[in-house]
Amino acid sequence: MSEKLQKVLARVGLGSRRYMEEVIAAGRVSINGKIAQVGERIEPTDELRIDGRKVQFQVEDEIRRRVLIYYKPEGEICSRNDPEKRPTVFDHLPQIANDRWVMVGRLDINSTGLLLFTNDGELANRLMHPSNEVEREYAVRVFGEVTEGMLQKLRHGVQLEDGPAKFDKITAGGGEGLNQWYNVTLCEGRNREVRRLWESLDVQVSRLMRIRYGDIKLDKTLPRGGWVELQLPQVNYLRKM
Repeated sequence: MSEKLQKVLARVGLGSRRYMEEVIAAGRVSINGKIAQVGERIEPTDELRIDGRKVQFQVEDEIRRRVLIYYKPEGEICSRNDPEKRPTVFDHLPQIANDRWVMVGRLDINSTGLLLFTNDGELANRLMHPSNEVEREYAVRVFGEVTEGMLQKLRHGVQLEDGPAKFDKITAGGGEGLNQWYNVTLCEGRNREVRRLWESLDVQVSRLMRIRYGDIKLDKTLPRGGWVELQLPQVNYLRKM
């Protein structure tokens, strides 16, 4: 059993396959103490190191691709470690022997809802790549007057500091007074994009929850801070997507 080195490294979650090829070409990767080459094959018994640090890995014939849905609560950050010792989304995930969880996308500290984790870093990178245009749906509570003209602007596009952006769909979700809920969808994953779209029209976002990623929906019975593992048909759906 052997597999190309850059593919193994991408699946571990250290970066895309192309980026890992650059790391290998820079002489930062070794197999059994010898500097590795791009395209070299690696076996399960080999010792793999990057910048001198040992890397745990599995080749494809050994691996079982796993994906978790995690219900992120407010106050947790999307980072493996935090110098300020704040709680992170990795704190409550199950242990995974000789492997590690890789996060698919992010949510900011004040946002809640669906996060995906997988032990296949290459799958995570592909799901996050803009070219795949995975649709994401959010439930958003906003504060302020919202007119039909403003909704049309959000549908047709507004200019943000990093370029034009828009919601693909907006539907009203009810509310009282100036506090209104909307369900919005988009296919990009730019930093704080949902909040920034609303804020571009001077509307404040007071609650933000991701409720869907592609066809994967947040289970309403899942408690905040809880996780559930996807079944094989759902994992295969993500791989095909």
